Amino acid sequence: MHLNDQERESLVQLVAQAENRTGAQVVTAVAGKADSYAEAPWKAFALGAALSALAALLWLPGDWEPAETAARTAAVILGSGAILALLVVLLQPFARLFIDPLRRETEVRQFAQSLFFSRDLAGTRGRTGLLILVSLIERRVTILVDKGFDSRIAPDDWQQIVQRMTPFLRQRQPAGALRTGIQALQVLLLERGFFGPGLLTDEIADTPLELREGE
Repeated sequence: MHLNDQERESLVQLVAQAENRTGAQVVTAVAGKADSYAEAPWKAFALGAALSALAALLWLPGDWEPAETAARTAAVILGSGAILALLVVLLQPFARLFIDPLRRETEVRQFAQSLFFSRDLAGTRGRTGLLILVSLIERRVTILVDKGFDSRIAPDDWQQIVQRMTPFLRQRQPAGALRTGIQALQVLLLERGFFGPGLLTDEIADTPLELREGE
């Protein structure tokens, strides 16, 4: 899980308050990653193998027997590649080095779009469904909204909220990012004239979603 009980309960209360005051239907979500990025371990393996092969070529002792040299060289090359591939699997900051930034951005966006429709955020009565997605390995925040906001809020307004949330991900604080986002969007919606008719309009559960890859 990405949130502890206290963080989860705090976010539930913030979402309920924002919905009650603005009439928005807010879903918050934290994902470990938006895709499996199957190529990342192989890229790491290739880098480790290439670097160790170069090192072996330059520094292996010249007095070893050919068979011994070949065996040790192969072990060093394969072992180095395997170690880097394992680090990609175990360490998110290291894995990020082997995932293209544009691919990270695209995958998070697609993941958010899928989540938006699977949670029926396009089907609320006032067309005020709103998704805030934090994806950890990519360090990306995506906000998707239904068309009920379009006439009064520009894309740049949402992007400013994203920019305020993103620094929390460098410290691996998804709860802090979501708290900041919910509070900022509530202020924005109230400033633009969105006022909620009360708790009876709550259409979607307020509990934050905590997702593994591909959910």
